[in-house]
Amino acid sequence: MRLTSLVFTFGCMLLGGYLWGTAGVYAGILPVLVAIVLAMYALRQTADKPSASPPSSAPPEQRADLISLDTLESAALLIDRKYGIVAMNAEAVAAFGSQQTGEDIRVAIRHPSVIECVTTAMRQNRDAVREIEGLGRHSVVYRLRVGAAGTDRLLLSFADVSPARLAERMRADFVANASHELRTPLATLVGFIETLQGTAATDEAARDRFLDVMASEADRMTRLIDDLLSLSRIELDKNVRPREAIALEPLVNKFAETVSVSLEETDRVLVVAMDPDLPNVTADKDQILQVMHNLVSNAVKYGRAGSPITLSVKGEDSQRGRMQRVTIEDIGEGIPAEHLPRLTERFYRVDAGRSRSLGGTGLGLAIVKHIVERHRGMLDISSEIGKGTKISFTLPVALSQN
Repeated sequence: MRLTSLVFTFGCMLLGGYLWGTAGVYAGILPVLVAIVLAMYALRQTADKPSASPPSSAPPEQRADLISLDTLESAALLIDRKYGIVAMNAEAVAAFGSQQTGEDIRVAIRHPSVIECVTTAMRQNRDAVREIEGLGRHSVVYRLRVGAAGTDRLLLSFADVSPARLAERMRADFVANASHELRTPLATLVGFIETLQGTAATDEAARDRFLDVMASEADRMTRLIDDLLSLSRIELDKNVRPREAIALEPLVNKFAETVSVSLEETDRVLVVAMDPDLPNVTADKDQILQVMHNLVSNAVKYGRAGSPITLSVKGEDSQRGRMQRVTIEDIGEGIPAEHLPRLTERFYRVDAGRSRSLGGTGLGLAIVKHIVERHRGMLDISSEIGKGTKISFTLPVALSQN
């Protein structure tokens, strides 16, 4: 720009000299000089203007204001207005399989709700949201959101909402099951009370028999409520890991002495076997006693009459570090293999009628599972028809043995 200014100044000076000293001699070339000066002036004006940035020739996918689909946590697809697939991220490929670029989304994902959601968003020019079941992996519920991604593309985002829906279903099932478990003994109590107030008011033998049944049903409701409260407290503390270091040997010996009296009434015996010099474990003493009580109670209910119950403790090394494994084993009918994965579900029973007649609430193993999970241990259940059932759980060895 400086060079242009100098040339312009020099031109003006030259023109002035021509006009002053040699106007007559050089009158013929005056128009030419004027044209040169004007051209230089125009050039200077152009040079003084700030230059505009050239338009970006980078393709849309390389622009800095756009992000890659692979940065999205949910499965996502980008399609054009002709339903052709433009791009998929890794989550979408894992969920729906690898599709060819340009393939019609209506062919690649043949789900009516997906097609309807995409069509609605495309025709009405607004975001569309649907919950999709039966797409991709089994038992997965997606929340599909289709929205504009520029003027000629749509973004399909599939958020996995299965955990939330499962939690809702579990809460609904829990309320329904708890209500059912309470309704049965309550109906029995109401029926017997009405009978005693009516025709059996003066029948002493019937009154005594009804009162025994009513007391049994009241005890059943009490146990159920106690287990529900216990399960609620355990779930509240599930993420708070125990910190106390306790010795297992005196705890197991004390437990064995406590249950021996009740076992004698059923002609049973508890056999205890422990490794010597057991290290301390990080655990909640009261909850470990509750676990052992629930497991031994199940062994008493479902084991063969007169057969021993074995409680053993031994150390082992695992991927989680040094652990102590506590095992309760009975001799009995055993449990069919198809029931084993569901035994820790709330209110699940292999034989509901037998369980209720024996005083079971259907919450014992659910409580055990939650306690073991709080201790960062593992619960294992194995059974063999005609031989019996073995249930074991692990506890982490305390880092400090002081």
